[in-house]
Amino acid sequence: MIKNGHHATDDQQDEAGCSKPGSSVRSPEKRKRVVRLWCDGCYDMVHYGHSNQLRQAKAMGDYLIAGVHTDAEISKHKGPPVFTQEERYKMVRAIKWVDEIVEGAPYVTTLETLDKYNCDSCVHGDDITLTVDGKDTYEEVKRAGRYRECRRTQGVSTTDLVGRMLLMTKAHHSNMDNPDYQQHTDNFGKGPKGHSPWTGVSQFLQTSQKIIQFASGKEPQPGDTIIYVAGAFDLFHIGHVDFLEMVYKQAERPYVIVGLHFDQEVNRYKGKNYPIMNIHERTLSVLACRYVSEVVIGAPYAVGKDLLDHFKVDLVCHGKTEVFSDKDGSDPYAEPKKRGIFRTIDSGNNLTTDDIVQRIIENRLQFEARNQKKEAKEMAVIEAMKKRDQQEQSEAAAQTAH
Repeated sequence: MIKNGHHATDDQQDEAGCSKPGSSVRSPEKRKRVVRLWCDGCYDMVHYGHSNQLRQAKAMGDYLIAGVHTDAEISKHKGPPVFTQEERYKMVRAIKWVDEIVEGAPYVTTLETLDKYNCDSCVHGDDITLTVDGKDTYEEVKRAGRYRECRRTQGVSTTDLVGRMLLMTKAHHSNMDNPDYQQHTDNFGKGPKGHSPWTGVSQFLQTSQKIIQFASGKEPQPGDTIIYVAGAFDLFHIGHVDFLEMVYKQAERPYVIVGLHFDQEVNRYKGKNYPIMNIHERTLSVLACRYVSEVVIGAPYAVGKDLLDHFKVDLVCHGKTEVFSDKDGSDPYAEPKKRGIFRTIDSGNNLTTDDIVQRIIENRLQFEARNQKKEAKEMAVIEAMKKRDQQEQSEAAAQTAH
């Protein structure tokens, strides 16, 4: 979609819900029929880019089904996934724009799949997905005119996140010019013949519009139980989802507020290169979760009187993870404990961000090979597309000359 000679950003173009040429908001008569849409993917290391794709897809219709591939299918076509299929199914279920998920969805999207789940169209981002033999996985639905496109979220990819973890430097989210970071982008975002626009690293630019699109916008209502939790929620993962689901279940009408600590604060108590995602990225990741009503961006580390009174908090929860002391050595939960509104939640899931980083470091060579292979396939497709365009132009020029 072009606005004033420029490509519209994801934020600008989103009111129509779609960037497909010629598309527009559906008329009231057409709205009477429920429009069912299909999205599919690996949804490995689910990040706000995946959530944003699902949000845009939902805006194009009424009911959204997300198909999630098995571990075996992903290993065959792409390389080893970081998360198991069970973890990935649960992560996608927790995204608030998804109405239903299909476990073990086929890697290649066919008309048969769309018909089986009674879906009008399939929605995918404006990057490309290839099979093990280099074919476009959406070729069949594109030919049938049942393919719709949404804008890919700039500034994030699973490839980039894996690279940030492998790099393990403190500077990755504050200094994009850092020579170590540049070397990481060379290793992770470039193949032997150039640079793919889909795999490379770019900086995420937060906008107020994007936060509005992700936020529920709902105020707490009389009778709601206001529950407050705080933390880094870095690399938002299944351990976080299980914890937030348990928090949500603590009340009949929960209104869950998540306090996110600023990057410097997280780095103070976590050390190393944490957080892997910056505060803007973490905000969107948490807002996409169906168990979350509101986010406090840059929440104070100590859950004090001012915060509790301002949000009229009824309950404060913390998981089984270690509670680090504040800068002055005090307990950040002293005030809610004094008021008798503090509760420790055992979600039954001990997975931490550290565990995910460990999984990746253990598979480092496999992941590096996977990223280079993916890049090489993408570059081959770009070359083929260029050749096809040149051929079409020369054929058109030859016809004009006759």
